[in-house]
Amino acid sequence: MVRPAGKQSCGRVVLVSCLALLAAGLIADFLWASSHPFSSAGMSLPSSFTTVIGKLPPNSDEKDSKKKKDNARERKLSATFQDLAAPQLQWEKMAAAPVPRLDGAAIQIRNFLYVFAGYGNINLVHSHVDIYNFVDNTWGGRFDMPREMAHSHLGMVTDGRYIYIVTGQYGPQCRGPTAKTFVLDTDTNTWSDFTPLPVPRYAPATQLWRGRLHVMGGSKENRHTPGLEHWSIAVKDGKALEKEWRSEVPIPRGGPHRACVVVDDRLFVIGGQEGDFMAKPGSPIFKCSRRMEVVFSDVYMLDEEMKWKVMPSMPKPDSHIEFAWKVVNNSIVIVGGTTEKHPETKKMVLVGEIFQFNLNTMKWYVIGKLPYRVKTTLVGYWDGQIYFTSGQRDKGPDDPAPRKVVAEMWRTKLILSP
Repeated sequence: MVRPAGKQSCGRVVLVSCLALLAAGLIADFLWASSHPFSSAGMSLPSSFTTVIGKLPPNSDEKDSKKKKDNARERKLSATFQDLAAPQLQWEKMAAAPVPRLDGAAIQIRNFLYVFAGYGNINLVHSHVDIYNFVDNTWGGRFDMPREMAHSHLGMVTDGRYIYIVTGQYGPQCRGPTAKTFVLDTDTNTWSDFTPLPVPRYAPATQLWRGRLHVMGGSKENRHTPGLEHWSIAVKDGKALEKEWRSEVPIPRGGPHRACVVVDDRLFVIGGQEGDFMAKPGSPIFKCSRRMEVVFSDVYMLDEEMKWKVMPSMPKPDSHIEFAWKVVNNSIVIVGGTTEKHPETKKMVLVGEIFQFNLNTMKWYVIGKLPYRVKTTLVGYWDGQIYFTSGQRDKGPDDPAPRKVVAEMWRTKLILSP
């Protein structure tokens, strides 16, 4: 009886010893793996890596699962849909405009910013001009526009006294464009009719260059189809010197909502989009209906040879910037706008950065952040400060989709990159 008990005790000792050795091996293997550079804890994946491999452990709760899925989703998004790294700026709120404006227009002449038209909301459009004085931070001098003048999506430029207003959308919602054009004499605040454009256009690129008023691109009558046509007409002192518009070299890429700038005898067309909202078929009020639009970062230049040249692209696609720019120290500065729609929510994404195109180096820089993301800003520059007013801002810091139409005016010291 004693001998079998001894054999049983010996077997237990051997079994326990084996289990101890196995446990020690597993612990050593775990310690080696957790310190190895290719372990899951130590390996860093590239930001573009989006594939999720394997399953979550059985004891992981739903919150952890959702968090990991959200993180994976964030990694899938291009930088186009994210705020770009930019310096934080000290913004000062100035006197707000008398009314909120979306898709309005603005022209600066000396220390005055003339602000035109625009939506108050989707069912309300403005038909007057407000004037901001940079010197004393006041708004005043309001006066009406002609009854037949477009209310939004205007083409507009000045020679320093006369403001040329070209076509645009007449009425609220998604009504079509007009071909009518006008001239404002800012010395007397009086209006004159001007030679109509050959066909109606919606938000065309507009500039004065070499004694001629140039109008190009924009959208056609349905608001959605990009136009490539380019016309010009000789002008002087607010009057046309020719009876008809002349056809010029077509723009390489059509569409509305782009900046058009002349610097040192060179004409630049920057950003923009193809496509836009259209009127819902059969709607008696031309109710807006979303269509697919493509926002781009293209930049083109027209030089003395009258040939379009491709220039360096913007840091991100940007649209709704037709009056969001100023030329300062041989640089083009652009404030806010919209970029490509979000690939998952399909919502419009607003831009919250200030961009600089240095014409000496032909390079783009991101030189600051706005107080919030905003499109269709109306921009001015005075005494070293960049100003913007109006537009449609985002829903908040964590949501770049558009929400409220604003009247606010902001300014900050402009610091350009070399």
